[in-house]
Amino acid sequence: MPAPGTLHVVATPIGNLGDLSARALEVLRAVDAVCAEDTRHTRRLLAHFGIERPLLAVHEHNEGDIASKLVARLLAGESLALVSDAGTPLVSDPGFRLVRAAREAGIKVSPVPGPCAFVAALSVAGLPSDRFVFEGFLPAKSSARRERLASLASEPRTLVFYESAHRIAEALADCATELGGERPAALARELTKLFETVLDGTLAGIRAVLDADEHQRKGEFVLLVQGAGEDADAKVAEGRRLYAKLCEHLKPSQAAKLAAELSGAPRKALYGGDAREPARE
Repeated sequence: MPAPGTLHVVATPIGNLGDLSARALEVLRAVDAVCAEDTRHTRRLLAHFGIERPLLAVHEHNEGDIASKLVARLLAGESLALVSDAGTPLVSDPGFRLVRAAREAGIKVSPVPGPCAFVAALSVAGLPSDRFVFEGFLPAKSSARRERLASLASEPRTLVFYESAHRIAEALADCATELGGERPAALARELTKLFETVLDGTLAGIRAVLDADEHQRKGEFVLLVQGAGEDADAKVAEGRRLYAKLCEHLKPSQAAKLAAELSGAPRKALYGGDAREPARE
């Protein structure tokens, strides 16, 4: 009986094709087949480097069903490469079920490291990078997105998100509302590509740039937001004081929004503790 093959998890370029490593090229040329999120995209990548390998579609809609079949091929001695459309597989991309199934079957799973959009963005953002939390994509609906952001308002580590072009403006607006418009942030767009841009400043400032320039709203984005700093408690205390006073004249939702803008405190934090709506006569 042949020895099991290896599942190679191969990182591919996020833009610049020169970022594909020599080891990745060697592996892609040697494996029996390449498991790809989008076979059309990967076929173009392989063709650029003169590589001809069988391609197998492995995406979020079929991964659960096809994983066992791929494990059987690996157990029979074949070696496979797993790639995503761009960057490192499994980072907000399919592949988890296949990797877990392979490991449970005793198959060697070997990483071939390389490009990763959020790591690249973190390296150039100018924000604290000793501790960070990667949140992937925020929810598509604003209500759910705000709820997620509110739960992260007091997180001390740098926050890292992926976002799409058609939601980036709304996501920035919700971040400013829930995390505070003055929170330091950076927005990396089209990394390693022709129109690469990295904006820094505050959430409110970056949002203003996008509002003024539609070109800055196109492409693929990594949004990084500095975690709650040492002055976070002071901002919340001031925000709650303002909220209590404003509630005497405004609806609670309006008071919270204005108090958050003035204090830089997360709006959600203003509803708790001493920020309960004052009793009305």
